[in-house]
Amino acid sequence: MKKSLSLWLFVALISLNCNTDSPDNFIGTTDKQSEEVTPQEEGNAGEETSENQDENQDSGNPLNNQNKSLKILSLGDSYTIGERVCETCRFPEQLKRELSEKFNQGNIDLQIIARTGWTTSSLIGAITSEKPRNDFDLVTLLIGVNNQFQGRPFSLYEDEFVKLVNTAVRLANGKKDRVIVVSIPDYAFTPFGRGNVNISKGIDTYNTFAENYCKSIDISYVYITDITREGLNNTALVASDGLHPSELAYSKFVERILPLALNKLSP
Repeated sequence: MKKSLSLWLFVALISLNCNTDSPDNFIGTTDKQSEEVTPQEEGNAGEETSENQDENQDSGNPLNNQNKSLKILSLGDSYTIGERVCETCRFPEQLKRELSEKFNQGNIDLQIIARTGWTTSSLIGAITSEKPRNDFDLVTLLIGVNNQFQGRPFSLYEDEFVKLVNTAVRLANGKKDRVIVVSIPDYAFTPFGRGNVNISKGIDTYNTFAENYCKSIDISYVYITDITREGLNNTALVASDGLHPSELAYSKFVERILPLALNKLSP
């Protein structure tokens, strides 16, 4: 009887020792190990996060993301819509083409809000009506000639030009370094204007105000008026209507606008 009892206890102890590495204990150890990160892995994880952050930052610039369009908005009047020239001849289209070639970026969206005869008031009303998005990469503004031509109070231009510049900044995603203001051409130097000195004086008054305001708030301003003042000497700078700039004149505008646009849009 004592021998039988001793034998039974011996077998039980052997069975107990064999169960110390049970399946449950092994799974539990594996789970704990999977939650641990070695110092090297922590470093790698940090580098990966940093790289992801860089990618996210770069994605904000469409030139770093070929799947995202570069978006340009041009605001203005007949000088922006390109009265009496072909659609691809107006300066916003020429600028788009030049940017596409320089950046090897074929995915460029251009929106134009402009019409012949528009004053600053007209443009403000059109923007309110069309409700463009606030995510443009570049915004150009050229406005004021019809205020001068129609004899509107200069104080109206002073007030509404400021509003339009602020609107342009808002439409450029709040980035004033993505806005370019272009000076008003001088139509005195066309067959229509016949060299009228009073026209030139009026244009100078408008342009001086616009330039000074842009400088005061650090907005880029491109002066192209002198190009149009060659119109009586070089008739190729004037469109067939004897009043508006030609394709050649617009190409000269773009020669001055392009370096600024390239700088603003470069990664």
